[in-house]
Amino acid sequence: MPSPKAPVGRVAARPAPRPGPRPALRPSTRLPQADLTRDATRDAPRDVPRDTQRGIQSIEVGGALLQALAHAGGALALKDLAAAAGMSAAKAHPYLVSFGKLGLIGQDAASGRYGLGPLAMQLGLISLQQLDPLALATPLIEALAAESGLTLALAVWTARGACIVRVAQPPAPVFVSMRHGTVMSLRGTASGRLYAALLPRALVLPVLQAEARAAGSPAEARFDVAFTADLAAVRAQGLALSAGLSLPGIHAVAAPVFDHAGRPVLALTAIAPAALLPADAAGLWAQRLRAEAQTLSLRLGAPG
Repeated sequence: MPSPKAPVGRVAARPAPRPGPRPALRPSTRLPQADLTRDATRDAPRDVPRDTQRGIQSIEVGGALLQALAHAGGALALKDLAAAAGMSAAKAHPYLVSFGKLGLIGQDAASGRYGLGPLAMQLGLISLQQLDPLALATPLIEALAAESGLTLALAVWTARGACIVRVAQPPAPVFVSMRHGTVMSLRGTASGRLYAALLPRALVLPVLQAEARAAGSPAEARFDVAFTADLAAVRAQGLALSAGLSLPGIHAVAAPVFDHAGRPVLALTAIAPAALLPADAAGLWAQRLRAEAQTLSLRLGAPG
């Protein structure tokens, strides 16, 4: 809803002040050094890109050690950790001492290897608690819909199956309309196939059986050979594709978003007429969707 317009006021010229005696000059006061060197990111304008803001170089250099540990996924010897961070062991050691005092890094007494410390673990847990997959993904699908001309949707797994919870329509005269709350077929939609391929069978089977009963197709109440092969292909290519299975001429591509435990929490789905969206895992928007889903997964702490 657009915000109300600000009231239009009358503009009047302010009278020029009469010249008066000049104030006496005061001796300059030197500011404390701490005020002159405060972090520029704190007071920088909000519209200034972060990569142009002044930082503290030594923190950025030492931060490479923390990044190396995060990428390694386990403890490393000093020389290996330093090499991964692109520095010598002699240069890395003072940073590790300081990080150890802060609790960002810990050293195993027996092996001497360095790993993430208790403070780093606490920060990671707090960060995960603050992350909301839907809040992260909603601006993304809106931007992708505007850029691609495709309908974008987010689906989550519920007791009834894959359910659409967010929809972003493109600014185009013709597009595929989706409704919030729609439960997607496990066999006939990209979102449904994605969850069927990635979730445990014990979780998916009751939904598959209920879907078959509602459709009057008892033969589809199980993981038959063809369906099992389709799900294996989804896992292999990291995408689920649908070519006219639910609606003739309508294609869909779905990519998984994982949380910190490696569980699929969102299906990032694009839907459009076949002319705009080929049902091809190597297609432009299929690849883009998979890349965006992987980026979201990393932000949610999913294993790299």
